[in-house]
Amino acid sequence: MSNTDGFVEEVNEEVRRDRLYGLLRRYGWIAVVAILAIVGGAAFSEYTKAQNRAQAEGLGDAMLAALSIDDRSERAEALAAIDAATPTSAAVLRMMTAAEQAEAGDTQAAADTLNTLAVDGDAPEIYRQIAAFKAVTLQGTDMPVADRRQAFEALAQPGNVLRLLAEEQLALIDIETGDIDTAISGYQAIVDDAEVSTDLQQRALQVIVALGGEPVVPNSADFTQAGDVLQGN
Repeated sequence: MSNTDGFVEEVNEEVRRDRLYGLLRRYGWIAVVAILAIVGGAAFSEYTKAQNRAQAEGLGDAMLAALSIDDRSERAEALAAIDAATPTSAAVLRMMTAAEQAEAGDTQAAADTLNTLAVDGDAPEIYRQIAAFKAVTLQGTDMPVADRRQAFEALAQPGNVLRLLAEEQLALIDIETGDIDTAISGYQAIVDDAEVSTDLQQRALQVIVALGGEPVVPNSADFTQAGDVLQGN
């Protein structure tokens, strides 16, 4: 009886083995493809990382080489000639180029570089806003008052990260044009804004006092600060 059981078990094992081999012959290619896909995906991922790392290192080396040039005009030209692989790195390079152009005394070239960045739809929005702001402030009084006002009004729209700084510039334009009451109102609006930083609020309070106004601080915790400003501390 035990011999019969052993024989049956052996037969069953052979049947199972034959079925397994049959399944492998029929569907084994799926496993091979899956393995190749996993290995290929890992290899591609490593290749992509290596490419990105090489690009970043190449960009860094090019930037360091440009910044090592003593002459600022030549340094700006070297920075402008660097080929950036991404919109973000291109934006950073343009801002660095504009800074060198401004330091070299070529204000118009710096403003042109910043304005080009400001209208570049591929650049991150934050860089575009900063470039637009810096382009206007860089030109200062060389730019007509009406044009400056229009530019800062666009930057002072809700949602712009430089909104309050643009409002401060608008108040400065009011001072420049002799509209002191409007300037005081503008600075007071900055003081009242919930998003105002401590430094900007203090600066606004000081200017209001300097213009002969009486600042209104939005909450009691700031009254001490306002008193210090009024006393010149």
